[in-house]
Amino acid sequence: MVPVLTVRTEDGRTYRFSRPFHIGREHDCSVRIEDGRVSRKHVLVSFENGRWRVADQQSGNGLFVNGRRVETVPVEDRVTIRLGADGPIVNIEVESPALPTKRPAAPQQPVGETMLLDSYAERYFGAAASDEAVGGRTLMIRKAFSKVQKRQRRLYMVIIGLAVVAAVGAAVYAYRKHQELTQQKALAEDLFYTMKALDVDIANLERLVAASGNKQAEDQIRRYQDRRRQMESNYDRFLSGALYNRALTPQEQLILRVTRVFGECDTAAPPEYLAEVGRYIRDWQSTGRYATGVLRAQQMGYTAKIAQEFQRQNLPAQFFYLALQESGFNEVASGPPTRWGIAKGMWQFIPETARKYGLSVGPFAAAARPDSADDRHHWEKSTAAAARYIKDIYSTDAQASGLLVMASYNWGEMRVINMLRAMPANPRDRNFWKVLALHRDQVPKQTYDYVLYIVSAAVIGENPRLFGFAFDSPLAAFIDRQ
Repeated sequence: MVPVLTVRTEDGRTYRFSRPFHIGREHDCSVRIEDGRVSRKHVLVSFENGRWRVADQQSGNGLFVNGRRVETVPVEDRVTIRLGADGPIVNIEVESPALPTKRPAAPQQPVGETMLLDSYAERYFGAAASDEAVGGRTLMIRKAFSKVQKRQRRLYMVIIGLAVVAAVGAAVYAYRKHQELTQQKALAEDLFYTMKALDVDIANLERLVAASGNKQAEDQIRRYQDRRRQMESNYDRFLSGALYNRALTPQEQLILRVTRVFGECDTAAPPEYLAEVGRYIRDWQSTGRYATGVLRAQQMGYTAKIAQEFQRQNLPAQFFYLALQESGFNEVASGPPTRWGIAKGMWQFIPETARKYGLSVGPFAAAARPDSADDRHHWEKSTAAAARYIKDIYSTDAQASGLLVMASYNWGEMRVINMLRAMPANPRDRNFWKVLALHRDQVPKQTYDYVLYIVSAAVIGENPRLFGFAFDSPLAAFIDRQ
């Protein structure tokens, strides 16, 4: 027999199981834990080879026992697991089998009474005597009993039929709801990637206008922008909640909103994306780097200029946080020596890229020190150059994916662009999720971290107080206009 397993969660809930079950955030998990550090199906608890075992289901934050990450752990008598390094604790214990209790002996019928009952049963219902061999009273009793049996059989068949119909109806309803959700998700993704294709067209027309002042192209841009706003309104209706299997926390809603702002389809994101961004948010919360950088930008008057430059390029104002990750908004910052030279300034331009976007490189370019003759240290000039540079990446090979723009900015755009040019030239097949799916082993951890730190910083920036920071959104005046 399978021993009963008792499961206790941190919030006081207790469960008992004698069959396999999942622990996670999904609605269909037997033990459901609403926590951003918990994956949708985080662990499976099953009975194998005579004992219970807990197995990690490729969760984003892992399974931990005694502070050590494990893939699986047996439950000998009891075990305490943690879902993620700093996630919720779950106590699991095998119940001791109950001692058999001695049932009181049933009172014995007297032998004579038993024999009498047997004789009546044989007389009235036995197969030995035919209907012709019994009296009229016995025959009536037999017919009445047969009628009762038939009525009971019909009742049982009706009950079983109703149960089967109910089960089939529930299965059909669940299948139809699943199909409806799948179709809605596919339709939403089609709409999203149609919008992104339109974004690419708008960005290319804007580059044409900037180069030649083509008035006809300006009219086309306005028509495309009107169509884009209508499509975005339709897409927002799809995301009213029907496409998600559970209610989202306010923090998760902000993560998905910022993801869409940066040009990635939230419904196509990997299953662990929300928990992964949450981990980077906690990294920002654990240090003073976020508050220090944002406060510096506000005190020095950088915020409005940076937001306006990106919006002038029809880009999200949230690219503001790229400078936070690059330099902490330090306009005199210098990076380490590399084979491409020393990156300098708030936006950390290397010399070649700086010259390409009209910035003069000073005489101390080879030294990791401030240089007043170097435009990279002039934050207004370098901000305008950074916005143009990001716009070029965004409108061509990155296919309007802000996350691919960030990866290109950090890793060197030609490395990413050469990878992208081997992929189909459309936003559905050329986006951050596809790059990770196809080239995860080639993307450096530094670049992956860089992208997720900027996304998580932008999420916090939507409502810093929600994440424990004692100030309001630095971009509130600009985000409302997007």
